[in-house]
Amino acid sequence: MLGWDRTALITRADDPLPDTFHDAYDRLVTRRSLHEPVAYIVGQREFYGRPFTVTPAVLIPRPETELMVDTVLRLLPADAFVRLVDVGTGSGAIALTLAAERPQWHVEATDISSEALRVALRNAEALGVRGRVTFLEGDLLAPTMGMFDAIVSNPPYVPLRDAAGVHPTVRDHEPHVALFGGEDGRALPQRLMVEAVPRLTPGGLFVMEFGDGQEADTVANATAAGLQVIEVLDDLQGIARTLVARRQ
Repeated sequence: MLGWDRTALITRADDPLPDTFHDAYDRLVTRRSLHEPVAYIVGQREFYGRPFTVTPAVLIPRPETELMVDTVLRLLPADAFVRLVDVGTGSGAIALTLAAERPQWHVEATDISSEALRVALRNAEALGVRGRVTFLEGDLLAPTMGMFDAIVSNPPYVPLRDAAGVHPTVRDHEPHVALFGGEDGRALPQRLMVEAVPRLTPGGLFVMEFGDGQEADTVANATAAGLQVIEVLDDLQGIARTLVARRQ
């Protein structure tokens, strides 16, 4: 509300507040009491050490998704040209972070939501990577062309049948198109894996986040689609979270 950083908060704590402060601050507190995420209230969330603009048009980036970024950076060459696509980019957190970390790579980012892509474009410009990221609107890989060295995605995987049990902070405010992956949460990720195989170069990398309790089905579906599963990584809570595979 005041535009202060942490230092100003400490050194100016006794400064008189503007007359309009209390009413405006109370309105923000009321929004939070109705379970609106803090990230939407302040309009920003940090991901991989960088600030990302977020709006109700995009999913709020989660710390566990940074595991995907770590994995891709670890497994792909840093000093070579890599063509990579982030499917369902949302705010652009994954795609733009990879572009920022690896200047020699070219990153494409798809999303079915034009509003989400507008947010991602704003973030690309703010992070100075707009010239190395191509944004495409459409379903999964449909708007892309050619082959990729890597396909990464944090797709919608929450089961629609579990919606009633999802916390109101998430269920009532974050975009359902980015949350729910069909009745059992598996349909859309499975379709992505099937689409991904013929679009990967031989040995191409596939990295995808999935939900709690979905490990066995995700591995089985990946294998059936023609992917060779390399590893499944746990998040910081010890929950199986990230599929790492290659095209056979």
